[in-house]
Amino acid sequence: MVPANITDSISGGVPLSVDFKSPQDYVIFIFQVVFATVTVLIAGSVVITILATSALRLQNRFIFMLNTSICDTLVGVSVYYLGLFDVQEIYPSRNGTYNILPSLLGVNIVTFLFAQFDRYFAVCHPFIYGRFATREFVIGINIYCWVYNSAHLMARNLLPSSKALQMYVISIVLMQLIVVTNVAMTIKLYVVARVQVAREPPSAEKESKKESLRIIIFVVITFLVLWCPAFVNIIIKFIGIGGLTFRNEATNLFAIMARFNAVCTPSVYIWGSPALREAMVKTVWGRVCPRCKRR
Repeated sequence: MVPANITDSISGGVPLSVDFKSPQDYVIFIFQVVFATVTVLIAGSVVITILATSALRLQNRFIFMLNTSICDTLVGVSVYYLGLFDVQEIYPSRNGTYNILPSLLGVNIVTFLFAQFDRYFAVCHPFIYGRFATREFVIGINIYCWVYNSAHLMARNLLPSSKALQMYVISIVLMQLIVVTNVAMTIKLYVVARVQVAREPPSAEKESKKESLRIIIFVVITFLVLWCPAFVNIIIKFIGIGGLTFRNEATNLFAIMARFNAVCTPSVYIWGSPALREAMVKTVWGRVCPRCKRR
């Protein structure tokens, strides 16, 4: 058993997320450590691989993968605080980070939306896409995702409470519109993959289109399935008709599900892209484990 004074003195007085008085407390704490470590290793490997491989950096779809993987890596790092210490981000906040760490998921969902439009125009309107969707343009879009999220977060933290509440309501409405658009674009991309791409003659370009569409469809569906329960619970609590309340972020099942996207998204990238998988073996895991490279 861990003495009580230890939990009260760690991290400048911020207690740990559990008090180690029952077996489930140990399970929760160990799970958070393992989850954070696995997330950083998987998402971080994707980041290093894309940055170190020029052939991947030249493709727009891998720029979107890089952006979300950077965000996922930061989510994994944030779990070392949100999951191990007694933190409550939602109102009433306790030892929180002014919603900076939870807002990383917002960067991902906006990036996914732009990535869906990117794949749609790349497959359905290749001439327009080739003319306007330059590498600099795509990089600018990904930077915009961070700027927009940071500006919104800064405004919410600096404005008076009444104005901040209005912005919070507006953000919920906008997020609902984004989710609806995500769903509509996922259905559209599925139809494109089944009908339009299937009609094309066999070629390397056709396989590349199928691969990119398959990845973005799986990623968005996984993200929405894992993230929507937390979003729905927030809406239910906000309108005052119920909702579940948890002791802290470490025991918040919905928040854990939402953060689990940080593991699933880069895992889908690795599973769905042979080029990324091969480059990762050469640049990351092949150097850490030479036996893996030989296999």
